[in-house]
Amino acid sequence: MTVHRINATVESAQLQAVRDAINVILQNLPFLIDLKPEERQAMAKYGEKNRSFVVKALAIAEQNPDILPRSFSLADMQAHVALIDALYPLILTVTNLLGKLEDTHFAAGSEAYNDARLVYPYAKTANIATGELEDAVNELGHRFAKHPKSTPPDSSSG
Repeated sequence: MTVHRINATVESAQLQAVRDAINVILQNLPFLIDLKPEERQAMAKYGEKNRSFVVKALAIAEQNPDILPRSFSLADMQAHVALIDALYPLILTVTNLLGKLEDTHFAAGSEAYNDARLVYPYAKTANIATGELEDAVNELGHRFAKHPKSTPPDSSSG
């Protein structure tokens, strides 16, 4: 017996409302950037392990501004820390949402694939009786066709 974890439909109006809501988020956060992988790799890493280091360094800088060179902008550091503090709850919320979207997409895809795997033998059986589904059955059958494994070149010759 097939277990269905998801049974839902989404109306185009609902999808448009979600896209509109995402656009509102993007309009309210116009400073968001998109880093290339090589840019990310070249940057200093910030994570939970470095969070307390940043907070402590900011406290030291705020309490002792005279130790900093004139070229150091305490205001910039404060703004960076305020930004990461503001974005963190949003990241948690969006990460949770993304997880649910991905899990729902995965479950729906899995169930659709299971359904398709049931259709295939039914189509094969119907084709045997009528011959009307030959092309469709052959097309579906490509999914399960065995492809020969490539053999490594013979290293003994040469």
